[in-house]
Amino acid sequence: MFWFDKQNEDVLYMDNRQLNDVLCDGRTLNINPDVIADFRDMPFADESFYLVVFDPPHLIHAGVDSWLAKKYGLLDELWQFDIKQGFEECMRVLKTNGTLIFKWNEDQVPLKEVLQAIDHKPLFGNRRSKTHWLVFMKD
Repeated sequence: MFWFDKQNEDVLYMDNRQLNDVLCDGRTLNINPDVIADFRDMPFADESFYLVVFDPPHLIHAGVDSWLAKKYGLLDELWQFDIKQGFEECMRVLKTNGTLIFKWNEDQVPLKEVLQAIDHKPLFGNRRSKTHWLVFMKD
C-alpha cells in the first residue's frame, strides 16, 4: 500500500497470496506479487538483497473475510514466533551491512511487544503515530 510505483523493475514484491476482490465500499483490491511465498521461509539464497522491506500482517482481531483481513492479512496466537521467524528470514536474505526496513502498525499489538519478540534493536525509526517505520542493519 505504500509503494509509489508497484511496477518498479528494481522491486521484487512477495506476498503469501494472490487476490483480486471488490471491497465492501466498492474499492478494488489487487494483490498480485512477483513471488508467492511465506515470509517465514523465503525462496531466496542467503545474502541475496541489499535492502528488504518487511511489512507483515499486524492484526490479530479481524473477521477472516473482513476487508481488513483481505487487505492486511491476519496473525494468529503464535504471532510472536511468526514475526521473529520472519525477521530472521529477512536478515538471512540480506547481504552483510544490508538494510532492513520494518513497518508495524500498533493498533492491536504494541511495538514494544514486537521488539521483544524479534530481539533486535533498530538503528532509528519513528514513534509518533500508530504506524512505525524502523531501520535495522545486518552485521
